Amino acid sequence: MRKKLTLAIITSFVLGSPATGQVPDRSSPPALAAPRPLQLPAIQRFRLSNGLPVVFMEKRGVPIIQVNLMIKTGSAMDPPNQNGLASLTAAMLDEGAGALSALELADAIDFLGARISTGAGAHTSSVALHTPVSKLAEALALMADIAVRPRFAVEELERLRKERLTLLLQWHDQPSTIASITFSRKLFGPRHPYGIPSIGNEQSLRAMKVADLKRFHETYYHPNNAALIVVGEIGRRELEKQLEAVFGSWKGRTTATVNWPDAAQVEQRTVYIVDKPGAAQSEIRMGRIGVARTTKDYFPLVVMNTMLGGSFTSRLNQNLRETHGYSYGAGSFFDMRPLPGPFMASSAVHTAVTDSALAEFFKEFKGILKPIPEDEFEKAKNYLALGYADNFESVGQIAGMLADMILYGLPDDYFNTYVKNVLAVKKEDVERVAREYIVPGKMLVVVVGDKAVVERGIRNLNLGRVEVLSVEDVLGKKPKL
Repeated sequence: MRKKLTLAIITSFVLGSPATGQVPDRSSPPALAAPRPLQLPAIQRFRLSNGLPVVFMEKRGVPIIQVNLMIKTGSAMDPPNQNGLASLTAAMLDEGAGALSALELADAIDFLGARISTGAGAHTSSVALHTPVSKLAEALALMADIAVRPRFAVEELERLRKERLTLLLQWHDQPSTIASITFSRKLFGPRHPYGIPSIGNEQSLRAMKVADLKRFHETYYHPNNAALIVVGEIGRRELEKQLEAVFGSWKGRTTATVNWPDAAQVEQRTVYIVDKPGAAQSEIRMGRIGVARTTKDYFPLVVMNTMLGGSFTSRLNQNLRETHGYSYGAGSFFDMRPLPGPFMASSAVHTAVTDSALAEFFKEFKGILKPIPEDEFEKAKNYLALGYADNFESVGQIAGMLADMILYGLPDDYFNTYVKNVLAVKKEDVERVAREYIVPGKMLVVVVGDKAVVERGIRNLNLGRVEVLSVEDVLGKKPKL
């Protein structure tokens, strides 16, 4: 009897009484909570005895530290006819340094349970250390050797040279890469740093010598042209002591300056078809020159692009993926850099619907120029505000965000005020930047696909002048290994 009574009580509790239980309202999603501002620990700044600036955020809770050395040089500083020099120099830094060969250095890093990586972008190069706090002193010594005293061994250069030539060969079979390279080159031209692949070309790679790497390193890698970014569980006094011990003797030099040519904006719509016979999909890239990161329109542009192509529920993705099933995904973004970068929309679509997909892209470009519904506008702002904290989940992510702050001269309270600034964006400003920066009649269009299948449909759209290219027109002949 007791068991039956207990079962009846449990059943009543779970299912609710027909007479008194509340029926949940499933007619609309539950309301979102108001976005909360991000509150990060204070940013601390100091300099080592040689003038090397340090940006530090003390973050307690997990005994790990991220130390990033940011050098203000990248592929945009490659000398003429030496494309890829910055990238190859950065790649060679950890291929032997100080007294250790490449294998010995890798073993020493692994023994500490640390990670050290190197790399170069368009305007910055980096040496990044991720290590347990208990191994910081030993790991910093290895990091300093990598940054300041690389060996640039001839045998390692030959190995990396062959790897990069192999990559150039593989690009000939990668429609996505072909599309992106074609778009950048046609948009910025062959002399602008944004129009040139950062790893270089066959001619420049074959010609590079150890002396070239050493010269580039000596020119740009010094404390006058660098900054240290540290995030993790350590006090400032102890951190300053350890950094001074390994980087304090690094000598400064005069910083070289580089002038870049201006890129001409797209003034008429042009379509480039890169023929890839038998391709099952067409890779689409389209857009024009956008803005620099320091633009006053940063926040309205981010909100506008979130609606156009910057989220899963954006207009482009909902149209091409959900409504028409042309693609697994479509989107757009403003690549904001120290110089005006590209605005680009992209997708990979089924070959048979290439022309239809292009038509839908331009439908959405024209649509974003019309008045924006209030609910869509608020949804975009909430999407950005609620998701912003995801960029600060780890010490590595925080260090990366601090690097952007340094590169673009953002104020120290930028991250803590980001949500407020997003929510303060006005709809009229979003509509204004859409009209200013999304110009459907003046866009560059690149399609990499099977010309025999897609050309007629594309020409029938009357988008503008159509030019057909081969893969070799874009990438050159395949390197011989």
